[in-house]
Amino acid sequence: MTTLSFPIYSVLASDPDLREVVRLFVEEIPERMQVFENELVAEHWPELQRVAHQLKGTAGSHGFAELSKVAAALESTIQSNAGVQEIAAATANLIAVCQRATAEPSP
Repeated sequence: MTTLSFPIYSVLASDPDLREVVRLFVEEIPERMQVFENELVAEHWPELQRVAHQLKGTAGSHGFAELSKVAAALESTIQSNAGVQEIAAATANLIAVCQRATAEPSP
């Protein structure tokens, strides 16, 4: 589980042509986190798996490899028919990583 609290940066954020795209992606993260929480509470595993898969791809294409990897871990956890506690832990980890994403260029 990822527990560090330092920001994660997109490798694309320093590109002037892509900075706005990265910013928009980061602005949408709170809405995405709410979807993850809602699907977890409702125990809608297929939908939770679908949104994890979607985030895996979009995070990767926006330069957030770490976020993509954690979304893939949630997707894999659900695919393996894990129990509620394991899925909840993987979802909590994903939300924690999402909260660390920043649109700022890496220092």
